[in-house]
Amino acid sequence: MPIDIPDLIGAVTRHITTREYRGKPARVLVATRDYDTTIDDLWDAIKTPERLARWFAPVSGDLRLGGRYQLEGNAGGDIAACEPPNHLALTWEFGGEVSWVEVRLEEAGEGTALTLEHIADVPEAFWTEYGPGATGVGWELGFLGLKQHIDKDPGAIGPDQAEAWAASPEGKAFAGACSDAWGEAAIAAGADPDAARAAAKRTTSFYAG
Repeated sequence: MPIDIPDLIGAVTRHITTREYRGKPARVLVATRDYDTTIDDLWDAIKTPERLARWFAPVSGDLRLGGRYQLEGNAGGDIAACEPPNHLALTWEFGGEVSWVEVRLEEAGEGTALTLEHIADVPEAFWTEYGPGATGVGWELGFLGLKQHIDKDPGAIGPDQAEAWAASPEGKAFAGACSDAWGEAAIAAGADPDAARAAAKRTTSFYAG
């Protein structure tokens, strides 16, 4: 089922901030999206292994406060906070690097708002080369999978099909639109417009293969 790329891009708000985290300067990507479901259902979708496997990735480990998790083919780490149905925090350990992810849920009208923060000590050269889209595009692919799962979309792109879809013309167009949107978020946060848009193009090229 074709997706409405402008609608999906417009449904996410994106912010970039900096803060001191664990005694070091860190960059923080913040993405928020509303989902048409209850807070308890959304919490269940992001915390239950059986449901995570249907829209994100299979997960194993000791899935409780203080336990360790491992996403198949992706990151693993420690669960640092688990306060149902509002707050989940964990370390994000991948490729020898450690960053931190926090997810907060709150009721929003008849639905639920999900806010994700990804906090990382990003090398300046990497940030200059690719900008926030290097991380932001990946999370928005997850947001798309979660939306389709919550909506019970019969044309949903599950984890098994995600790689093939990402390489399709539609998947590449979606990644490019996300990358451009994160470039604009960087500009709003004070980045040089030309540099931010050039970095977004390099991120798009990466995802487009």
